[in-house]
Amino acid sequence: MGKSSKPAYSSGTVNVNGQTKATTYKKGNNVITDYNMSDVEKKAYDYAQKSFADSLSKVNVFDEDTKQNLQKQLNAYAQKGQKLIDDMYSPMLDNLKTDIASRFGNFDNSVFLDNLNSIESKRADSMSGLAQDILSQQSNLINQELARRYDYLGFLQDIQNQVNSNILGYSNLSQANSSSGTNYNLQTRNKSASDLFGNYGKLAANMFSSFMS
Repeated sequence: MGKSSKPAYSSGTVNVNGQTKATTYKKGNNVITDYNMSDVEKKAYDYAQKSFADSLSKVNVFDEDTKQNLQKQLNAYAQKGQKLIDDMYSPMLDNLKTDIASRFGNFDNSVFLDNLNSIESKRADSMSGLAQDILSQQSNLINQELARRYDYLGFLQDIQNQVNSNILGYSNLSQANSSSGTNYNLQTRNKSASDLFGNYGKLAANMFSSFMS
């Protein structure tokens, strides 16, 4: 009886809309799986990789344009706060002057000075509070800019991860198809061997029966 042959290795493929996405095949003693990127996937993947690498080294560095933009926003915030304070205390001063002038005819008196000092003290407290708000707003603007940059890096990484996930998924399907084909070949070979041995058995039984007769 001749030497039994090994079952044929079956290559596996995965096709989507007529395009082969993944192929698994044997080369020598190695099993290789190739993934075929579409042009769109390749452009997106290459862009994400390059942009991620370029942005990573500059994520915490603010160039002059960014600094100027942040300063403009901060100046606008400070001007708005200053206007709110002026709109609040200027009418108070005007009313005080009108009241004192009508009552005393001049501003050289203790009533006017006491009220003036009270208003100016409150204005000073408001300006101090505004200064603290400006510092807080500066931190917020910086944190918002950093958050926007890190979100962008996360977006680029998501693109890469999605492509890698597609590669892994299609590659696994291709390998599964290859395994199914190889198992089918093995089962076919085993069935053929079983049928062959069965035929040999029947032949031997017939020969034995004839001999005994």
